[in-house]
Amino acid sequence: MGSWLSKQIDPTSAHFAYLVISVFLLAYSFFADFIRNRLHLSEPPLATAIGILFGPRVLGVIDPTSWGWSDTVTQEITRVVVSLQVFNVGIELPKAYFSRHWPSVGMMLVPVMTYSWLVTAGFVYAIMKTEWATALIISACLAPTDPVLAAAVLQGSRFSGRVPRRLRHMLSAESGCNDGSQSTSFPFLYAGLLLFMGQSTGGIIKDWFLSTILWQCALGLLVGLVLGHFANRALRIAERRKWIDPASFLAFYLLLALLSVGVGSSLGLDDFLVAFGAGTGFAWDGWFANKTKETHLANILDLLLNSSTFVYFGAIIPWSKFVPGEFTPGITLGKLIGLLVLVLLFRRLPIVLLLKPLIPDIRTYREALFCGHFGPMGVGGLFLVMEARARLETGESVPLPYPPKHHPYKKQIETIWPVVCFILLGSTFIHGCSVAGISVASHFQRHKHERAPLLAAEDEGLEGMVHEGGGGESEPSVSGDEDVSLSKHPSSTSQIADNMYHDTPAGSLNTMMNFHEQSEFGATRRRPWYLEIML
Repeated sequence: MGSWLSKQIDPTSAHFAYLVISVFLLAYSFFADFIRNRLHLSEPPLATAIGILFGPRVLGVIDPTSWGWSDTVTQEITRVVVSLQVFNVGIELPKAYFSRHWPSVGMMLVPVMTYSWLVTAGFVYAIMKTEWATALIISACLAPTDPVLAAAVLQGSRFSGRVPRRLRHMLSAESGCNDGSQSTSFPFLYAGLLLFMGQSTGGIIKDWFLSTILWQCALGLLVGLVLGHFANRALRIAERRKWIDPASFLAFYLLLALLSVGVGSSLGLDDFLVAFGAGTGFAWDGWFANKTKETHLANILDLLLNSSTFVYFGAIIPWSKFVPGEFTPGITLGKLIGLLVLVLLFRRLPIVLLLKPLIPDIRTYREALFCGHFGPMGVGGLFLVMEARARLETGESVPLPYPPKHHPYKKQIETIWPVVCFILLGSTFIHGCSVAGISVASHFQRHKHERAPLLAAEDEGLEGMVHEGGGGESEPSVSGDEDVSLSKHPSSTSQIADNMYHDTPAGSLNTMMNFHEQSEFGATRRRPWYLEIML
């Protein structure tokens, strides 16, 4: 009987992974409100802890390497997950957000990111005793804000409601633009990689500007915006003419995100920037977000994909490489912890505090302190480190299945992976749990009679931040929301005209005609669908 039963029950590591991940997500779903709004914890640190617990280091239940999964699989998993997240950032931002807030986002992307890259590289160079080029590559993986981890904290919780909306929008837009991987950090990454290629200074600058800046980034953004714009028009036509059903309408969101990734990667563009541009262009006028704001589609994708990815990350952490090795004698646990502390303290905080007067959306130094601290590193860094290893191992965008045993850049390859993984691990737990720390600190800063009955259960805005009056606070929480006072009680011709603008399908004078033409007999007829897309 026992032998027969053992033949029937023969689970593999992959089968246990299905079991563990589904049980974790079900348990989290049951207590999601309590965990997020009472304990002030988000999914990433919990999912990473589950991955560590059931991974090969502890229980050995989940071991992706035993499934035959290689570095190429890790690269593609992170590519899809981050692409969906940056696409969602473009969808969730208020309508025409960048037309009003580009100065703040620009300051966060250019001077703040450049400072983060150079300072982090300096710490890596000094502590890990690496070459300067290696330090620049590692710092490029760590400089940007991760959109996956940022979304887990900035959206859908009681704490997020306590942070001024303009700050949440700014940080989301920043994470979408630098997308945790490529759009802003790709130039930094390739600046370090090109130093290994032995080219002249002129050749490095030429390749960096033409290939990275113009082709991958600038053209990638343009392609994404055009793709999103025409997808918006096409979906409007299909919905207006009753060609599409509700299920396909929602699936269009996911399919367009995947299409943008496919277009970007196939053309050698920055596929994450293509995805962000597609989301921004698709939701520029707020129509799609308004149609789907009650579906919580983005939250569902976050729970399923993002949490599963962090479980996977916890299971592949290279614990054995956090100690000195043949090619990495300078890596020790003490140095990695010291590097983590320095990166968390000095990677963003000083420059954001210094530039606070030049960032319009940051109004107080308490807000600058929050934005300087809140620059998490996560899944996007995993993609970048795979991209760096691919370029070093093969000179192309696809890494070898496993690190080579013999290679001219063996030392660099062996150094980049554990250093980046350790910093990402520390950031996932510290930034993921910092919400609880901020909430508890805010609780005890209040007078006793002003505190909530339960610890850290306040829902008022955080102290030291401006929560009322212009500057983005009157903007919609999602791009499809309308200003109620304006839409219900128009009191002037300009307000009525503004309502007409926002109520039209594409928000333009052309679409105020509702894609109909007047015939000579007074009847109306639709324009052909191909003209509707173009107008």
